[in-house]
Amino acid sequence: MDTLLTAADAALRTLFAPHRAQEASPARDCPKPEMEPSQQRLSGALMRVNHVGEICAQALYTAQATVTRDEQLRAHLLQAAREEGDHLAWTRERLEELGDRPSLLNPLWYAGAFAIGVVASKISDAVSLGFVVETENQVSAHLQSHLERLPQEDEASRAIVARMKDDEERHAANALAAGALELPAPAKALMQVAAKVMTTTAHYI
Repeated sequence: MDTLLTAADAALRTLFAPHRAQEASPARDCPKPEMEPSQQRLSGALMRVNHVGEICAQALYTAQATVTRDEQLRAHLLQAAREEGDHLAWTRERLEELGDRPSLLNPLWYAGAFAIGVVASKISDAVSLGFVVETENQVSAHLQSHLERLPQEDEASRAIVARMKDDEERHAANALAAGALELPAPAKALMQVAAKVMTTTAHYI
């Protein structure tokens, strides 16, 4: 019961509480010049998608930490969640600076990612870590595409995305070192389709 209450508390905090980073944003020293309205809208849409990704990361790690019986793995997952929590705060802060808003469907995204985390963890810790590796690899590629699309003058957003990309790649490497099982090709393809639906929808809603 305590574990379930902790998971519920984490969900409410992720979705509704103010987000506070433990580490200062990579954008703190970046200039934030006025941008053309179209460029500002693009930056806002891309950062909204990135914020959704961090909502899902919190859900995935929380679910995995809730299900696993390996205390060392639980500590590893919770540490990763704390680092992803900084990403959540940074993207939310940048959204506000851009005059934009988070996705209206965040509770749906959280629920879906949490369910995936639970199912993967129920199979085995190795499969659970395999989902982490594949998720982080796909997120890293997705962030690289955002670096190519973000306006050059939006140095603040670009700094945040670049730092997030480095962290995601490190999380993938850590999960692999912890014993992750490589997922079969159909599972990877299904994850890519789901991610495409999420990112396309979150771009607008």
